[in-house]
Amino acid sequence: MIRLQTDAPQFFSDLGDVLRLFYGDVQVSLTDGDVLFEHRFTDEGGLWTDTWRSQGREFTLTRSTPAGNALEIKRARKRQVKGALYGLLKQLTGMRPPWGSLTGIRPTRLLYEGMEAGLTLDEAVQRVQDEFDVSADRAELLGDIARMQAGIREAAPDQFDLYIGIPFCRTRCSYCSFSAGEIGDGRLVKPYVEALLREIALCRDLMREKGMRLRAGYVGGGTPTAIPCAELERILEAAQAAFPGAAEWTVEAGRPDTIDEEKLRMIKARGVGRISVNPQTFNDDTLRRIGRAHTGEETLAAYALARSLGFDDINMDLIAALPGETVEDFSRTLDRVERLAPDSVTVHSLAIKRSSRLHEQLAVAGEGYGQVTREGADEMIALARSRLTAGGWRPYYLYRQKYMAGNLENVGYAKPGKACLYNIGNMEETVSVLALGAGAITKWLFDPRDRDLRIERAPNVRNIEEYIARVDEMVRRKRDVIFSEAPSRQEP
Repeated sequence: MIRLQTDAPQFFSDLGDVLRLFYGDVQVSLTDGDVLFEHRFTDEGGLWTDTWRSQGREFTLTRSTPAGNALEIKRARKRQVKGALYGLLKQLTGMRPPWGSLTGIRPTRLLYEGMEAGLTLDEAVQRVQDEFDVSADRAELLGDIARMQAGIREAAPDQFDLYIGIPFCRTRCSYCSFSAGEIGDGRLVKPYVEALLREIALCRDLMREKGMRLRAGYVGGGTPTAIPCAELERILEAAQAAFPGAAEWTVEAGRPDTIDEEKLRMIKARGVGRISVNPQTFNDDTLRRIGRAHTGEETLAAYALARSLGFDDINMDLIAALPGETVEDFSRTLDRVERLAPDSVTVHSLAIKRSSRLHEQLAVAGEGYGQVTREGADEMIALARSRLTAGGWRPYYLYRQKYMAGNLENVGYAKPGKACLYNIGNMEETVSVLALGAGAITKWLFDPRDRDLRIERAPNVRNIEEYIARVDEMVRRKRDVIFSEAPSRQEP
């Protein structure tokens, strides 16, 4: 355990995230610990000075006291105290994380922040390297993403995106921490769909009252195609009638063992242009290890079926650093993907969340994760970027997560014209998201043009049976947020 003795306890959580960049899932405390990190801060003569000491080493960072409003000053304080701790940790460990001192999930935000301040794209890329010690290849990745997002990143002020969650799967992946459960005997499907249809109808009225129109719709999960075809069709029909005119609809067909011709024909007939057929890996041993009830060959068959029915916008998800997989295993999966040539590919770095079965079985049981090293995970991600970009896919969105292998990133790659509007708007937080279903979180933006963007959230309860019983309450939560003037905070 690490003890922090700091003049900035208000940033305790953020400082803990910096420590975990170097030490992994370490415990951090303000009162107890085997290793002490001491911090002192002074504000004198127009200079901020942060000094960190530990284990006989010291690092000091001094900068001019910034101007700005209270929020800008708080942001600058947080960045400096984190930057100083990061400098000491680099000395102590000899490590340089690929994302430097950044711990947030949306590093593209820093790039756009620089451009909004008047920098060119190339200057903003350089700023990310200089101020946050981001590696040159990761900073250039941000630049590539900004180029792909040009012209499609922003939404009109009266537009929103829609997320519909279907929290059922045939089996539960060992790394999963989402609010989804195994479908079992299916007894909850019909009551869940009925509750969801009611939420759709009530939210239709909300959006009409607000004068909002749908830009992009996304049906995710769980696995939407795990439920019967007729039930999924009821959801799509109701949503498209309630929120007409979307430029894009996505359905995560996802698991190949839930895909059949009837469902694909129905999805196609409903005007859904984009689907996902997700292998994660083409290594059958790994698929069994992580709890997927399908084989690589079944993925190939599902993909071929979708193509034969006319789907021309198919995404595939891959996961790097799955338990037991080597760089060579991951490379063979990339071989298959390149030959299939899907329209977009999302490459995830495995994140082992504390609420996942994989964390419980492997970490808590003390058996180890069976993952490649940090360097091996980085090699996988670099290999994916090199091969996909050489094949004509371009990175178009990126996000990071805690507990991610190698402190790396998740990146969506797409062929020209195939970038997903919903993914961009959600990850860049440039459009409000109305989210329906158990565990879904509505995210409402107030004046997206304001640099100090205010975002309010209205979470739905995660438990499926509670959601069914409390759906009207979930809609009231949305109304309270969407029509609010002052910030509000809601908890499930």
